[in-house]
Amino acid sequence: MQLKHQAFGKFATGFTLLEVLVALVVLSIGLLGLSGLQTSSLRNNHSAFLRSQATLAITDIMDRMRANSDAANADNYDINYGATPSATACTSNCSPQDVANMDLVEWRSYVERLPGGESEIDVDANGVAEVRVRWADTRDSGNKLEIITRSQI
Repeated sequence: MQLKHQAFGKFATGFTLLEVLVALVVLSIGLLGLSGLQTSSLRNNHSAFLRSQATLAITDIMDRMRANSDAANADNYDINYGATPSATACTSNCSPQDVANMDLVEWRSYVERLPGGESEIDVDANGVAEVRVRWADTRDSGNKLEIITRSQI
């Protein structure tokens, strides 16, 4: 009878080792899922950061146009996606057009820091400015995200 008890004890020891191996497999699968969740979270966080930067860029140029409304209403801030603003070196007695050119150069350099960053501005005859900023996002590499903002100058 003691032999049967010893055999059962050996079986129980092996069974415990099997339970530990199954627990390690379950833990490994859980950790893999957690790492995938962390990767997705980082990607979405970076996407939100880029959207915030684009929004700040739009706010910046809108404020610049409001501060120089004469030039904005004279279409000095109008620029297309492919156009390059002309650099102006003005230190004193700058005309509104000179200030607009300096604003566009600084603003465009900021927008171009976004991955694939592009921008466009159009001010209509009623003084309504439409600013478009688009950039490449890591979540959708085939398409660019775009923010369009319209505001009265």
